[in-house]
Amino acid sequence: MGAEALTQSDATTLKITTRTLDISGRAATVKGIVDASGRSGLVLDPAARFRVDLSNNLNEETIVHWHGQIPPNVMDGVSNTNPMIAPGTSRSFDFMPRSGTYWMHSHVPAQEIDLLAAPLIVRSPWDIANDRQEVVMFLHDFSFRSGEEILADFTSGAAMDHGRVQDGSQIGAKPRQIIGSHSSDPMQMPGMAGMDHGAMAMPGMDHGGMTMDLNDFEFDAHIANDRTLDDPEIVPVDKGGSVLLRIINASSMTAFWIDLGGSNGELVAVDGDLVEPSYGTRFGVAMGQRLDIEVRIPTDGTTVPVLALREGARERTGLILAPAGAQVPKIATMSDNTHPAFSGDVSLETALRAKHPLAFKRPDRTHMVMLGGAMSPYSWTINGQLWGRHTPIAVLQGERIEMMFHNMSMMAHPMHPHGHVFQVVNVNGMQIAGAVRDTVHVPAMGMVTVAFDAGEVAPWMLHCHHMAHMATGMMTELDVRSV
Repeated sequence: MGAEALTQSDATTLKITTRTLDISGRAATVKGIVDASGRSGLVLDPAARFRVDLSNNLNEETIVHWHGQIPPNVMDGVSNTNPMIAPGTSRSFDFMPRSGTYWMHSHVPAQEIDLLAAPLIVRSPWDIANDRQEVVMFLHDFSFRSGEEILADFTSGAAMDHGRVQDGSQIGAKPRQIIGSHSSDPMQMPGMAGMDHGAMAMPGMDHGGMTMDLNDFEFDAHIANDRTLDDPEIVPVDKGGSVLLRIINASSMTAFWIDLGGSNGELVAVDGDLVEPSYGTRFGVAMGQRLDIEVRIPTDGTTVPVLALREGARERTGLILAPAGAQVPKIATMSDNTHPAFSGDVSLETALRAKHPLAFKRPDRTHMVMLGGAMSPYSWTINGQLWGRHTPIAVLQGERIEMMFHNMSMMAHPMHPHGHVFQVVNVNGMQIAGAVRDTVHVPAMGMVTVAFDAGEVAPWMLHCHHMAHMATGMMTELDVRSV
């Protein structure tokens, strides 16, 4: 799946449809988003508008979110403010996109598990000037079972029919009732309900005397560009050439290490925004996040395997960068040893520095957002509340907001607000001028503070990007109000 730019006429039509993949010799029907030529996703050249006619060819309703982009709220692609797209119908979008590495995906959790997702690459003049080969690596976790079946496993018998949670409200739909704050200040965040964490011992990683859970579902495969390592994509590259890897973790529930083997990579952007270069051979990426890594191909003609290692497990996937005539190695889908945890490792996050940080401004308002939940019953909360019975987090348009995500659970949570990007300014008490992002991984029993300026007046979705967490209630609204 290369990053060859499409013309504007090529990019005007996107189709939500089903596709057939070969997973280790077995046919699998999945969902997807393809252009008029059947290619997955969309690549735009600099200055091109995002003008898309999106058609739903499924036999079920859906809705697509442009992850990391900031369109008008009416085009955000989530059904708390946008109507669902009925089968056989189309919807048009027109906005000026942000340049960088992004992706698009269904905002119905079961459909995202079913691979209803695709890359969204918006090239910049800087990309053109650098004259590098660009390679997209689109990661996902895969099961031969449907997303609906998988989510039903998590609910342990609770009502979970076609994306519906216990109270019967549709995932992403506007709740029938917003419970008001009991505080006399309507802008104040409510307190968190009491959570019992003493029973949360799970297989995973020891974390301060308790056990951090890393993976709570065993997928049948992990794929890169729709392929496993049994038959990986072999990308032709030039000896001694420079390659920009655009890595997108579209997985529904899996965090990865991106491993370059013996090659040294230069991390130049995260979540579409430039960072001061960071060098290494291994970089972590949570669900919803993206990494842009420059890699120099050896002059001796050897290959560069780019592997995605499932954290806390042995599974892996990836692709291989191969100069002409190179001997391509056979790489097993299982590593010899278990990969370390990424979800508790904040070393990369604390080292990142934004190339274009937010202008300094003291916060006008601060919010502490409590992340909680447990494995049994499987339920995950924001400020002690489930979606549909939540109190929106209220801010005023134009305010500088500092929001601390305080994770009181034993799983990490990739938190994603719609309609905004933010700068990471504090990790576990360490003040930093960190990366500009749209998704931040909050470690178990950890704290991450982000800063942003409140944008368009609207109720914007804010949720965990672990699909089972989101589907069982870990979602709220950032309610931007007029001054």
